[in-house]
Parts: sequence; C-alpha cells; structure tokens
Amino acid sequence: MAEEGLTYTELLQILELIKSTSHFAEIHLKFGDIEIDLSRSATQPSCSATASVAQQPPVAASKARPEPIPVWPVNSILVRSPMVGTFYRAPSPGAPPFVEVGQTIEADTTVCIIEVMKLMNSILAGAQGTITNILAENGELVEHDQILMVIAPR
Repeated sequence: MAEEGLTYTELLQILELIKSTSHFAEIHLKFGDIEIDLSRSATQPSCSATASVAQQPPVAASKARPEPIPVWPVNSILVRSPMVGTFYRAPSPGAPPFVEVGQTIEADTTVCIIEVMKLMNSILAGAQGTITNILAENGELVEHDQILMVIAPR
C-alpha cells in the first residue's frame, strides 16, 4: 500500500486540534519526514517542529467580567463531544440540521457530526427526550467533553 504524504493544510489542522485541547503535557508525532514535538508547562506552552508552521500571537486577556456558567435542571442530559474536532449540525452543507430545539428524539437519533481530519463521526443522543439547547455553532471547533446539546429526558 502506497503511503500518502501529509499536506501543509493537514499539518495545520493537526496542530490546531492539538492546540485546542489541554489533555496532554507532551506529544511526539511523526508523519514520514515530518516530526512534531510539543510540550506544555504549567506557565508557558512551547512548540517545536521540523516543518515550518506559523504560530499565532498570544491573545490579550479580556477585562470584561467572566461569562456566568449555565446551570441546567438536575435531570438534564448533556450531550458532550467525545473528541476534539469540527461540529456540524447537518449531514452536508445546505441540508436540514439533524435536530432542532424542541424536537423529540430517541437514544439512537444522530444529533450532529464531529469531523476529525476528514473523518465524519456521527454523535448519537444517547437518551430519549427533547432538545432544549444547542450550544455549539455549526462549523465551530469543539473540545473533548465540551457540552454540545442539552436534552430534557422523557
């Protein structure tokens, strides 16, 4: 089987996915001739790679008050992202969304897709109930364990 090369765009997508999560301290990736070593300390993240990758400048801290943390009713079911990736509400551009707020669903209802490196992963509701909130925006990069939707159980 022939080995395909990693494109610059795919490399940037991998780095974005890794950068968007805090679930590791060190990681080493090797794709053919490209090697990436990433490590984080509690105070300063660092990145070194043999490929040329543009780094974004640090974002200035906002002086606004922090957003209040939403509190859901005790019996609410939270649909969480099982992985880091891109959240999609519909199976394809222009198609109707899988679910809408107020819609009654079954446990095996597909509620969204999370795309990771061109692989589409269907996310099931996991419970019967009614969708009360959709918290992620279509096309948004989501983190592992991020709350995507809230379901009021039946």
